[in-house]
Amino acid sequence: MSSHMGSGAPNRERVIAAGAQPLPGKIRQISIALAAAGMALFAYGVATGNDRAWHAFQVNWLFFTIVSSAAVMFVAVQRIVTARWSRGIIRFLEGYVAFLPFAWIGLVLMVFVGKGHVYPWWDTLSELNAEKQIWLGHTFFSLRTVGVFTLLAALQIWYIWTSVRLDVGVSPESGAAWAAGLRAKMRAAFGEERRELHSTHSRQGYLAVVMALLFGFGWCILAWDQSMSLDPHFFSTMYGWQVFMGGWLVALMTFSMLLRFWRNRLAAKDLVTETHFHDVGKLCFGFTAFWGYITFAQFLVIWYGNLAEETHFFTLRLTHAWTNWTVAIVVLSFALPFFGLLSVKAKLFSPTMIFFAMASTIGIWIQRYIEVYPSVYGVTDDAPFHLWEVGITLGFLGVWGFCYTSFMDAFPKFRLFLLTSPYADEVQVPVDPKTMEPLPAHE
Repeated sequence: MSSHMGSGAPNRERVIAAGAQPLPGKIRQISIALAAAGMALFAYGVATGNDRAWHAFQVNWLFFTIVSSAAVMFVAVQRIVTARWSRGIIRFLEGYVAFLPFAWIGLVLMVFVGKGHVYPWWDTLSELNAEKQIWLGHTFFSLRTVGVFTLLAALQIWYIWTSVRLDVGVSPESGAAWAAGLRAKMRAAFGEERRELHSTHSRQGYLAVVMALLFGFGWCILAWDQSMSLDPHFFSTMYGWQVFMGGWLVALMTFSMLLRFWRNRLAAKDLVTETHFHDVGKLCFGFTAFWGYITFAQFLVIWYGNLAEETHFFTLRLTHAWTNWTVAIVVLSFALPFFGLLSVKAKLFSPTMIFFAMASTIGIWIQRYIEVYPSVYGVTDDAPFHLWEVGITLGFLGVWGFCYTSFMDAFPKFRLFLLTSPYADEVQVPVDPKTMEPLPAHE
């Protein structure tokens, strides 16, 4: 089978040179400082038995973990559809996977250490109906929520490993020293380029489809357990979808901002183009519309159904101290980006795209806050939002920044293999990686 690599493919040395530019040291230093301060504040809250520290931790666990997991799912979708357009930029999104090990530790902390502080029903389980006592039973709950996330995180880390391995295998040794052992393992048994391409492509095909099923099912379970259960009398079949699609939207919005940073930092206008800006901008606009649709659909059905066990959830969030917060979600995550990103220029012009991306990101963070805090604090005229919430949010931002920059400094910053291999476009016609013969179309 002949190769079909286009004449416009970038030179491999050029891509290696562009990706060799390290991140500014100040970014790492600021991330470490924020992480240390925020986690120290959380540790102080835990030591003094302050529930607010746990609640702020849970809000940010939900926000940063769903975004990171959704980013990896978007990467896997590129494999499912055999996308070409994203080859030059998708590594910037793959770096989100580095937060998942910390997220796993955070979940274990909440479930096994902070359970009495995080879950309002933990010590009053006997007051719920029989079905909910079974679902939220301490052992079943703990094993289910940690088990589901462990499976999903392990699969997502494995998937990104297979992606990065191709690029490490054809790159000269470079990158952060902490990952030298990992890079050596990736190069071990790395075979002939064409065979590695097809064997990896085939393996990723299976992993990506399994991930899609596990992501959708798993995040429904996790949204029910870590968010909806905080109000144990409320239930909605659309809740899980609405929650994790907010994270999907933020993954794309932050991706649009990172594209601009990396393009400038790596002096890579030939590799990260305005067409990429436009493509990602269109995805941001499209999923803003989709997020708005499922959010309003959930609200509308419950409101007109007018069942007390459902409507109380929204009634609380539309009254007293929570009103302005709820309205802010609608404005920041839907109204501004939906109408603002209608034009092509708004997606291409960096100040406008960054503004709408920031608005959407902050809006979804507020949604996580509104999922957790009203369920815990109920009717109040003073929404808790002070040192604990700000400090621990900045701490999570620092941890995420440290994880992301550590990953990006350790591995090739571009999909070097798929950008430059003379066999790259052969994956459009799958072959048997053992015989290298084309597979029948139905396979």
